[in-house]
Amino acid sequence: MPPTVSSTPASAPIGVGIVGLSANGGWAADAHVPALAALPDAFALRALSASSAESAKAAGEKFGVPLAFGSAEELVARDEVDLVVVTVKVPRHRELITTALAAGKTVLSEWPLGNGTAEAEEMAALADARKLRGFVGLQARSAPPVRYLRDLVADGYVGEVLSTSIIASGAGWGATYDSRNTYLWDRANGATMLTIPFGHTMDGLASVLGEFTELSATTATRRPEVRHEKTGEPMPTNVEDQIAVTGTLASGAVASVHYRGGLARSTNFLWEINGTEGDLKITGDLGHLQFGQITIHGARSNDTELAELPVPERYDANLPALAGLRHTMAYTVGHAYAQLHADLTDGTHTVPDFTHAVRHHRLLDHVQQAATTGERQRISG
Repeated sequence: MPPTVSSTPASAPIGVGIVGLSANGGWAADAHVPALAALPDAFALRALSASSAESAKAAGEKFGVPLAFGSAEELVARDEVDLVVVTVKVPRHRELITTALAAGKTVLSEWPLGNGTAEAEEMAALADARKLRGFVGLQARSAPPVRYLRDLVADGYVGEVLSTSIIASGAGWGATYDSRNTYLWDRANGATMLTIPFGHTMDGLASVLGEFTELSATTATRRPEVRHEKTGEPMPTNVEDQIAVTGTLASGAVASVHYRGGLARSTNFLWEINGTEGDLKITGDLGHLQFGQITIHGARSNDTELAELPVPERYDANLPALAGLRHTMAYTVGHAYAQLHADLTDGTHTVPDFTHAVRHHRLLDHVQQAATTGERQRISG
């Protein structure tokens, strides 16, 4: 069996193989490659696989990756690869993650972990049975602004949290679609506004304020037909473009979250945290908290106006290359990689694992169940 990360000396970079890296761009190229490049002492991008040998060769040449394969099976068999990163569309996650785990590899999978909770449970059980660590890309909680926000709340900036509310736009799932992302418009593919921006943001909220203990929900597909952004060709969709959740957090605080498909002409991300001693206001241009592109304002005690609370430099401590990526998609992913490296070399448990992913899948199931039945859902730990 190939060596796992646990056998890699702490001083040696962890060998990474990316499944789904394309010369034509995409999330792996825009986020993972520059994030890894910013952490050369921690990681070495040694291999990739793509949809064909030809595509893999083109990606290898473009990104300077020495090993390029037309199949994931070839990638996971290489001793040079310690960590397999799965960045393909959700319907293929189970197949590829299972292949990597069967080869004895540690895995980092994009969120959602599986196409539904049953798949996530299966992969978590397999990783546990093989005593392998599996991680999931719920990187909102790794973003320095979100970590700073968590510390502000924990340190009592707002006092006791009374309530919190989020209103946000999904950016996608609006009135138009593009050819590359048609799969996002079919609920059966597991990549919807509920699972992606809403799912990422709910996990970020939980990292700051705690998990929901009960909730009610309303969802709707207000645009049952969307049109191609260039040709105007219509396409039916069954994906919810309105998601409204209200509930109670473990602390007793009341929470509301409303996501709308597309982009608004007014507010695209607004998160308020209101407490007995102060208030926090978090704003951004997109409802994708996992990108980490947010600004924090706050006021407390005798303050009469909100003032910006810049993220202290210590949240980028020892990671100057990541600080330079602050306004890119790689910034938050890079911080997640830095935490993942510590998890693998120091034995910590900071980055969400497959067990965490299963719990989060179940939370989204509760949202869907509440919306379908109209019944308030109680959520166990």
